[in-house]
Amino acid sequence: MHLDVLDLRNFYYRSALGRGAQKVIRDELTLIWPEAKGQTVVGFGFAVPLLRPYLKDARRVIGLMPGPQGVMPWPAGQPNISVLCEDVFWPIQTGQVDKLVVMHGLETSDNPDALLDECWRVLGPGGRAVFVVPNRAGLWSRSDKTPFGFGRPFSLGQLDGLLRRHQFVTERSKSMLYQPPSHRRIWRKLSGLLERGGHKLPYITAGGVLMVEVSKQMAAPKRGGLTEVVKRPLRAFDGITATPETARGGS
Repeated sequence: MHLDVLDLRNFYYRSALGRGAQKVIRDELTLIWPEAKGQTVVGFGFAVPLLRPYLKDARRVIGLMPGPQGVMPWPAGQPNISVLCEDVFWPIQTGQVDKLVVMHGLETSDNPDALLDECWRVLGPGGRAVFVVPNRAGLWSRSDKTPFGFGRPFSLGQLDGLLRRHQFVTERSKSMLYQPPSHRRIWRKLSGLLERGGHKLPYITAGGVLMVEVSKQMAAPKRGGLTEVVKRPLRAFDGITATPETARGGS
């Protein structure tokens, strides 16, 4: 079950622990994808905190938020690019996405197989996706103080196997968030040191979050129902402006 958008917003934008986690994950993502000039970048779940570096040069940036979670306008002070959508039926034409980021989407989905099929559908030839999920071996999946304590955590082997079954090829993987999921100031002060030291540890004792980058195999997966062309594709978000209130899905 997806988390509520207000809880996610409050964690990532209004708590010191959440802002610190956002920075660590975003910095790791930009090491993999330093730029996206002229490309279409899409985030699903609550991935918008990671998309800001691509707003300037990408051809288009879109933040998809599932109905059960709800949606909020983003980015603040700029034209809105957040869209409420169904979990496994996105308003995007097949093969139009160059880069896809999924955070707080896979582990909380009621239908992860159909979700991954939809990820495969929207990615173009040579497209890349990054999945950010709670690490089963880490501390963050064992605490409900953060969004990573909800849903189904993964081991690296479990995540890799699931992605391979849906015709994705793993390109690289890493873990992060080695500090405890604590709001105590001492841990925040040590977070930089812990992140640097944590990268030397094996995955079995790794950080709270796994990040896996995959590419799209061109052999179509065997699946039913998801080869249908989206009847009302998302053409552009030109002219869409932020709404004053946070909307909620499922109603």
